Amino acid sequence: MSLSDGKIRWGILGTGFIAGLQTQDLLENGFTVQAVGSRSLDSSKAFAGQHGIPVAQGSYEELVADPDVDVIYVATPHPFHHANALLALNAGKHVLVEKSFTMNAREAREVTAAAAAKGLVALEAMWTRFLPHMVRLRGVIQAGTIGQVRKVVASHNQSLPKDPAHRLNDPGLGGGALLDLGIYPISFAFDILGTPSRIHASASMTATGVDRQTAAIFEYDDGAQALVDCELDAASANRALVIGTDGWIDVEHTWYNPVPFTVHAVDGSVVERYEQPVNSRGMQYQAAELERLVAAGETAGTILPPDETVAIMAAMDEIRRQIRLSYEADEADEAGTA
Repeated sequence: MSLSDGKIRWGILGTGFIAGLQTQDLLENGFTVQAVGSRSLDSSKAFAGQHGIPVAQGSYEELVADPDVDVIYVATPHPFHHANALLALNAGKHVLVEKSFTMNAREAREVTAAAAAKGLVALEAMWTRFLPHMVRLRGVIQAGTIGQVRKVVASHNQSLPKDPAHRLNDPGLGGGALLDLGIYPISFAFDILGTPSRIHASASMTATGVDRQTAAIFEYDDGAQALVDCELDAASANRALVIGTDGWIDVEHTWYNPVPFTVHAVDGSVVERYEQPVNSRGMQYQAAELERLVAAGETAGTILPPDETVAIMAAMDEIRRQIRLSYEADEADEAGTA
């Protein structure tokens, strides 16, 4: 059965790598991709030809103005999410915005406020939240199977391009481990434990001035902790643990992808092993949630509501404050408090 009824029409804003992954998952699972837009008509036409998309637009403005498009997937680099999302919302389009949602919490609040004012959906494309194994994992925790959750441990470490001019290493393009990789374990900690009361962060920086590796401890008033870390120049197993008073959940490599997990009792015995094959990469589930919200006339769901997206960005703002990492987008915040 298709995840989409085919009535909602998608427009893809941006033609980079992540745009291709999302588009492929949409098409392979019965969604309707109507148009793509790029700052270059040639790039847009090439992307449309590759994926069999009917319409190629030579600008973002033309894409969001297309009357045959209902939803815009924003797949540009982080510093452009805020402007691109507002462009689409002001044209009356719902938006699915790649993570990190924006550069900071101020921008996130502006986007979510604009969506709410217009009765539109602005959903963060944290695809992991919507995968079947995460839905089941939350169910195991809610059922009390592992008792009271005491600790969440999650890593996202990859060996990525070392070129100083690469987007990941360029502060002008929101480079660094935190926004690209750290968003995953941070969002996972929020998913399981909610907003922390206190954050302690540490980082090492690259020669270009972005974070090469960052680690943080989230503390909660009930004594729970989350230990999260990310790195962009060294890989690891990238597993995740949820530790409770009556057992633990071990999410296998690579935990933020559709992978199995095992629930252990406190004595180490296996209570449950969950494994469900997923079609495509798995990015279709976040699209299905957006379409569900639109069909229901809702602007916020329970899996990742807009206010939680803003809170996640605020947590990353605090981490950046502690590790002394700032971007051009932060200058408006500083001007507002001057």
